Amino acid sequence: MEAYTSFASVYDTFMDNVPYEEWGRYIQGMLCKYGVKDGIVLELGCGTGTMTEILAGYGYDMIGVDNSEDMLELAMEKRMKSGHDILYLLQDMQEFELYGTVRAAVSVCDSVNYITEPEELEEVFRLVNNYLDPGGIFLFDFNTDYKYREIMGDCTIAEDRGECSFIWDNYYYEEERINEYDLTLFIRECGRESEGDPDHTGGLYRKYKETHYQRGYTLEEMRTLLERAGLVFEAAYDMETKSEPGDTAERICVIAREAGKQPLTGK
Repeated sequence: MEAYTSFASVYDTFMDNVPYEEWGRYIQGMLCKYGVKDGIVLELGCGTGTMTEILAGYGYDMIGVDNSEDMLELAMEKRMKSGHDILYLLQDMQEFELYGTVRAAVSVCDSVNYITEPEELEEVFRLVNNYLDPGGIFLFDFNTDYKYREIMGDCTIAEDRGECSFIWDNYYYEEERINEYDLTLFIRECGRESEGDPDHTGGLYRKYKETHYQRGYTLEEMRTLLERAGLVFEAAYDMETKSEPGDTAERICVIAREAGKQPLTGK
């Protein structure tokens, strides 16, 4: 089943505990540290455009790429409210195309973990390298194999937010290093209250199901794939401590740099 269809409408509600503003300051600081203080920045897997909007607020000319039409519709609603001049493209990050190069590319919220085959992720990195300016920066975060294996695997998370609720069942397949999570969503239908509910405290809910797959990677694997794609590994940081990542890091931020183009492999 295609991911981020039904979930798109309530994605921001369930992600309201993510410190986007803090992450945005961190990303902007890192971009400046590595020489990208302005210019065009590409966000891969931009979703509903929350981080795209934050980076646009720092003065970057943003391009957002995502393969979910439902998510991009919400991103464009935010663009109308903010007035930011953001270009959104409905494209798969594994096959994205731009008209020119960019100063930097970013990808947040473990979007790269959705690329479950290392060879395919290497091609994504190769595409990024192709569209970066000479010396351009690529910044992304990913969930580690440790997080899926020890923290998320084989657990259930449930939340009730009134107008919507979800049950999130995780299954980690250690041999394949794939985390499957099955989302069961209950979303209140606007304007359709149930009989005997004059105060509109209940209402009718529709049930939806989605299945998502992510792969657990190690930092060493990421470094190898980046270097094979022609990028130069610059640094990595534990997103929790902002220090050098250890064996128990759950989410890692990686910075790589363009250092000469390599030809894209044929499809």
